[in-house]
Amino acid sequence: MIRSRTADGPAMKADRITRVNELIRRELGLQLYRVVNRPDFDSAAVTFTHALTTVDLRGCRVLVSIRGEPAEQERMLAILKRYRVEFQEAIAKNVVLRYTPQIHFVLDHSVEQGDHILQILNQMEASGELPPDPAEDADGTGAPPA
Repeated sequence: MIRSRTADGPAMKADRITRVNELIRRELGLQLYRVVNRPDFDSAAVTFTHALTTVDLRGCRVLVSIRGEPAEQERMLAILKRYRVEFQEAIAKNVVLRYTPQIHFVLDHSVEQGDHILQILNQMEASGELPPDPAEDADGTGAPPA
């Protein structure tokens, strides 16, 4: 029996891990409002941006973007970490995997950094240091002129 390299090779493993990562990220998003039901926690400010599962499916680092000041972000991240076991139980119940990975929540600053870069570009465009984007029309919608 001849086996294709694509079926059993690294590409297959990478695709599987990508699917597992997306399933875990989605499940965490669904469970956020159910698991963390506290008046001092703003679930709307939390976004699970990426799940990075290890190849052996034993661990998963979850990148979390939290809107707010750094002290507020750290406080809300600490609350998420307190509910880690409940999140893992939800994953074990709703996502079929051989092993339920141990979740580790980590702050993701990439959204903030992207917003900051866009802000700088807008300032440069407004001051004339950068030519305006020709794809955008005068009202800023990006729609082509009529």
